[in-house]
Amino acid sequence: MMSFEWPWQYSFPPFFTLQPNVDTRQKQLTAWCSLVLSYCRLNKLYTMTVTEAQESPLFNNRKLQRILLQWGRALTLLGKLPLESILVVLEELRKKGNLEWLDKNKSSFLVLWRRLEEWSKLIYQWVSKNGLTNSVFTLYELSNGDDTETEEFHGLEESLLLRALQALQQEHKAEIITLDDGRGVKFF
Repeated sequence: MMSFEWPWQYSFPPFFTLQPNVDTRQKQLTAWCSLVLSYCRLNKLYTMTVTEAQESPLFNNRKLQRILLQWGRALTLLGKLPLESILVVLEELRKKGNLEWLDKNKSSFLVLWRRLEEWSKLIYQWVSKNGLTNSVFTLYELSNGDDTETEEFHGLEESLLLRALQALQQEHKAEIITLDDGRGVKFF
């Protein structure tokens, strides 16, 4: 697995404090969104809870962490984005179409580092490139089979895979079918 290359901002303590200036904050949020999508893509992360995100290296640069003390009281933990700020970043991703909340409490979310249309296109390109039209696959074979190991959609979460296949079904390029051992898809 490739190692993740953190952007320069990740080593810059002010990055972990949302900036009050509107223009600066917008640039900062753009950088955070890019970081989240790149990190999730490299690590093939699709779903996460807010708590997991808060504790992950993504929002938690342990190399920067030190507690700012004043009069014996901890004021700030540098290198860790506060929960309120994490929620602002996640909401920005949602506005851009790269995140969907999975529950009403907004405690878990789906990261769309590729949009559904892109997943659909990648899958269908693989089918076409390999002469697999008129073939039937289980959802497991598509996302976890030996034939797809080198494909970017290998390991795709089933709910996301199903939504990408539903998009192909609407385009009359596939049909989702029920098999004895679960669901499958036939490509046209």
